[in-house]
Amino acid sequence: MGTDNLFHKRKALRLGRSEPKRAPYDKVLIVCEGSKTEPNYFRELIDHYEINTANVQVDGSCGSDPMSVANHAIQLYREERDKGDPYDRVYCVIDRDAHPGFGEALKKLEAQKPPKVFYATVSIPCFEYWLLLHFDYTRAAFTSTGRVSMGDAALVALKTCLPKYEKGLVGTFSSLIGQLAFAKANAKRGLEDARKTAADNPSTNVHELVEYLQNIKGKKPE
Repeated sequence: MGTDNLFHKRKALRLGRSEPKRAPYDKVLIVCEGSKTEPNYFRELIDHYEINTANVQVDGSCGSDPMSVANHAIQLYREERDKGDPYDRVYCVIDRDAHPGFGEALKKLEAQKPPKVFYATVSIPCFEYWLLLHFDYTRAAFTSTGRVSMGDAALVALKTCLPKYEKGLVGTFSSLIGQLAFAKANAKRGLEDARKTAADNPSTNVHELVEYLQNIKGKKPE
């Protein structure tokens, strides 16, 4: 009898448990090529701005190749669409570095429909360049030498400003929040210069995703 009562109590709890409710703003998916660095950064940002985690989901489970990021994002979007509850926006956070499938991934995302749903959040050579812009504006190209990739070179430059930084470090967004406006201004300036000079090493548009998330709660549902 006691076991039966316990079973019914647990069943009642399960039936009474509801899924987290979304707030009245966009439903967003952020798929990152890194399993820790980028997901940690954006989860901390979401927490800082008290964005509903039922609205914005961060996924870093697809590997580091840009095509794997694009394919995973498209699959997750289609799964939600088929349930009748599609994402309003899907962001793919990818690095250029030495990935051979980088250009192909960008083309695949650009071809997705409906339009203005899939966005590529790109850092050249890598996400650490975005973090570096919190300290200084630079457009000096990062180059690979021997076994040191462009991304490795950017990491070395970042560690001169942030010596304790390591990939996957928790607290990076929180520790740099005071320099976020400076970083966004530097990223905009660098991206404009990259377009004018047709030289994109280095450059990033991470600031566009950051600003979107900063303003997401002010967006009214259609």
